[in-house]
Amino acid sequence: MSTFPTLRVDRSSPVPLYHQVAEQLERSIVDGVLKPGERIVNEVALADTLGLSRPTMRQAISTLVDKGLLVRKRGVGTQVVQSQIRRSVELTSLNDDLLAGGRAPHTLVLRLELIESDETASRQLQLAAGDPVWAVERVRFVGDEPLALMCNRLPASIVDLSVVDLSLTGLYAQLRASGVHVRVAHQTISSRRATSYEARLLNERKGSPLLTMDRTAFDDKGRAIESGSHVYRPDLYSFEVTLVDR
Repeated sequence: MSTFPTLRVDRSSPVPLYHQVAEQLERSIVDGVLKPGERIVNEVALADTLGLSRPTMRQAISTLVDKGLLVRKRGVGTQVVQSQIRRSVELTSLNDDLLAGGRAPHTLVLRLELIESDETASRQLQLAAGDPVWAVERVRFVGDEPLALMCNRLPASIVDLSVVDLSLTGLYAQLRASGVHVRVAHQTISSRRATSYEARLLNERKGSPLLTMDRTAFDDKGRAIESGSHVYRPDLYSFEVTLVDR
């Protein structure tokens, strides 16, 4: 835990007091004095220490919340925002990207079950209705923060997931280990509001905006091998695309 910076205000300055406080806090965040995930001292106590009114201090904090540097969480307080994970739109898995970026992901497996394919899974995976598929649901964490809720379907004929611990390895890594090579995918990136279930798992509020990614992947034989529907916290995650003029 880093030491909270000493803040000062100059009442003779024409710069508004709230802006002076916000500027010092922002500098501390940018310089790494205040670390991602670190809690900000209680606004009331901070206002009293500086001899400022509570509305002034609240305005200073709100300025940084609006800039995306701080986040208010019910039951937790105000925290420095975790550095955002930027993911290139390439044919990779989230687990692979996090490991390549030096992150330490860990996974909570909510569901791993062999079921009959429904209409949606049958269409996406080019299966007959009722064919067996693996239903997988996981929450991916970075540190203590939940980053994504991932729901996937895979044909049982492609891979046996009963022999793997998906809390320790990614789906694409297991596919590679099984001799299945992901070659191409159709992917849609969008956004929507969080359901109560998603909000609870991702430490968000119901109705908060989430990034969404829906993907169907194919192997080098043209077989549909995986369909996924993922939601991500937009304060921690973004997609990057490189555009080239033809």
